[in-house]
Amino acid sequence: MTRRYWNINLEEMMEAGVHFGHGTRKWNPRMTPYISSKRKGIHITNLTRTARFLSEACDLVFDAASKGKQFLIVGTKNKVVDSVASAAIRAWCHYVNKKWLGGMSTNWSTTETRLHKFRDLRAEQKKGRLNRLLKRDAAMLKRQLYHLQTYLSRIKYMTGLPDIVIIVDQQEEYTALRECVTLGIPTICLIDTNCDPDLADISISANDDVIASIHSFDNFIHNITEIIAIF
Repeated sequence: MTRRYWNINLEEMMEAGVHFGHGTRKWNPRMTPYISSKRKGIHITNLTRTARFLSEACDLVFDAASKGKQFLIVGTKNKVVDSVASAAIRAWCHYVNKKWLGGMSTNWSTTETRLHKFRDLRAEQKKGRLNRLLKRDAAMLKRQLYHLQTYLSRIKYMTGLPDIVIIVDQQEEYTALRECVTLGIPTICLIDTNCDPDLADISISANDDVIASIHSFDNFIHNITEIIAIF
């Protein structure tokens, strides 16, 4: 994988509080290489290491996008759902910003069947056919359509498993990450000091609680999707 130069600003990350981890009592010992010090009972992450893996993530995305690979972005935490949606839409990426349904990837055949059902029900609704059914039958199908719309509409054009999955919060999206690990799908994951950095292919340490930090990593997500959009 060719290494390139990306505009990653350590000073901006410092100002945003990206380096603040969780309390020293709430941490994963496997995060030791990512932690530089402790301050007032809080772990401080090594921003140089964060920048290094940010750069590696950008390199991976650039190379994959240039080969036409498919991406999926997963972020269901309230603070990031809007950013995930806007970034994914801009880059024409599939995304999940509602609850990840267990087995969405590991049981892809079922997901695919649900996607076909979703598309069929949408077509029936647009043609007004649901309103011609008995009230009870129409209500049942409309509830089913609402459920499918809520959880699957952001991946409605997926025809197979993604080539790379970008996960915005390991703790929040643990099920999605484990499914990717099971299937061998490469992952890029944002992690805090209470996470396991060995689960993802590229783990980027960051404060997942401070809003300013979240905004800082909004920029990362946007930069990643800008790379994808080039191709």
